[in-house]
Amino acid sequence: MSSPPSLPDRLRGLLSLDDFEEAARRHLPRPVFAYVSGGVEDNVSREDNRAVFNEWQFVPRVLQGVARRTAATTLFGHEYSAPFGIAPIGIAALYAYRGDLVLAKAAREANIPFAMSGSSLIRLEDVAQAAPDSWFQAYLTGDEARFVPLVERIAAAGYRTLVVTVDVPMAGNRENNVRAGFSTPLRPTLRLAWDGMVRPRWTFGTFLRTILRHGMPHFENNFATRGAPILSPDVLRDYSDRGDLDWNHFSRIRAMWKGRVIVKGVLDARDARIAVDRGADGLIVSNHGGRQLDGAVTPLRVLPEIVAACPSVPVMFDSGIRRGTDVMKALALGAKFVFLGRSFGYAASVGGEAGVRHAIDILRVEIERNMAMMGINRLDELSPASLRRIRP
Repeated sequence: MSSPPSLPDRLRGLLSLDDFEEAARRHLPRPVFAYVSGGVEDNVSREDNRAVFNEWQFVPRVLQGVARRTAATTLFGHEYSAPFGIAPIGIAALYAYRGDLVLAKAAREANIPFAMSGSSLIRLEDVAQAAPDSWFQAYLTGDEARFVPLVERIAAAGYRTLVVTVDVPMAGNRENNVRAGFSTPLRPTLRLAWDGMVRPRWTFGTFLRTILRHGMPHFENNFATRGAPILSPDVLRDYSDRGDLDWNHFSRIRAMWKGRVIVKGVLDARDARIAVDRGADGLIVSNHGGRQLDGAVTPLRVLPEIVAACPSVPVMFDSGIRRGTDVMKALALGAKFVFLGRSFGYAASVGGEAGVRHAIDILRVEIERNMAMMGINRLDELSPASLRRIRP
């Protein structure tokens, strides 16, 4: 793949999404990289999210005339340039300068959706102003005194799509973070200081630049009011047990939200059906990138049954996507759209907005190339008949 002439030199050698991960490993302090890359406990679900794609192979057609092919995909009445978007990724402004704004602007320029994480360090209003078509993903408790004002704040900022993440009744057991020196709240340590010294581009270009220009980062969007700074012990309150949230609360949220509601984090067709029956406009089949319950089923394995159970709404997919072929396999098994987060987080960390644009281009070009190899002009030509399962 040749690099566009305007591409910064540091990005020219990055030819795949996995290349961004290796570049980010060198760029970020080890504790911060561990936060982005890690799963929970033994990383069983995180690893299987990738391995499952190798269980399927394509059955291409030939001589189909593919000169008119396009990766453009319509979702909720909007035609996007590609069938993928940027999933919500937490504390992006810690590993990329103004990370949420970088991701949102790059997504808008590329005409793909971006979902802002509730665990973010930039005010949701600032992102809505910079990229008005952004989605907002919320972590909600069952305490109406907390979630009602937050939902009202999100609506007042102009968001029209609310993503309710439902697979976080409490925080996952991220042992890898602890072993690497990352903690919530973030605690200054000699190890973190040393990692910062040997990675000056992150230290001066992201961390100190943020402190000097914007002050100590806070969790801005967990509640209707500003949350705690990242170094404060009060951060633990923002990640408190959310086990009280139930379907009745979801119905209350659906009733008060005038826009589109998407439920993210379903893995059981019964839950998917309940969500749709209670008013969800779409679903994202996800195990949180392997960051919640270790051993939770890989989303690709349950995608077809959830699609079959919910034919009236778009069923989307995330967890494990790294290649255009991964996107196409998920689409062939019934997904309407896919999302990925880590790779774009890595791209933002090493290359800012230009890095995210480059990562988007890499994935889109892979899809368009593979469409030609498959003998299709439109992505909705993919179906289970396009694949063969080679191992159970």
